[in-house]
Amino acid sequence: MKVTWHGHACVSLELSNGYTIVFDPHDGGSIGLEKPDVYADLVLVSHEHFDHNAVEVVKKSKTRVFREFVGEAVVDNVQVKGFESFHDKAGGKRRGRNTIYLITVEDKKTVHMGDLGDKPSSDVISKLKEVDLLIIPVGGFYTIEPNEAWEISESINPRNILPIHYWVKGLNLPIKPVDEFLKHVKGFNIVRLDSKSFILENYERSILLPRHV
Repeated sequence: MKVTWHGHACVSLELSNGYTIVFDPHDGGSIGLEKPDVYADLVLVSHEHFDHNAVEVVKKSKTRVFREFVGEAVVDNVQVKGFESFHDKAGGKRRGRNTIYLITVEDKKTVHMGDLGDKPSSDVISKLKEVDLLIIPVGGFYTIEPNEAWEISESINPRNILPIHYWVKGLNLPIKPVDEFLKHVKGFNIVRLDSKSFILENYERSILLPRHV
């Protein structure tokens, strides 16, 4: 499985047959980054904020789109589970709800936590345990803070972690850089990559930091 970070919270998973799943696409310019260079067969939107729901940027004629989906579905042999969570610590009263997606395909489990603003319930955490890849926001302000992101990561105990939603050069949002999250990391290799993409099967117990392009 080829995993590509397109900046902010946008991540794509490209399967062995070329089928591509995209989480939380942004349009690039509105947040100071480049537009994602990818087309999706399946798009999963965690919530309807402008920097996460730019579906038209990655959509093609037969793209399937799930928006804030809570429940279970199978799409083109991809198992999708959506879990309700919140974008803030006030039960969604300030920034609304957020969907955590668990994707199972090609014997791999991937979790994308969207714009998670508060620790998920213990019931949800129990269903996310020991996934192959945890994609989690770590920049704070709009989402969980870096220390909270690490606490949640520890409770899930994934095989690998891809931090997202942190400050990079050009981004015009007031969030923290990834190094604030890395201060809390224990027991994982920190891997700084030369590319925005990586092959998931090549890593174990790693914090994966793709180069932002």
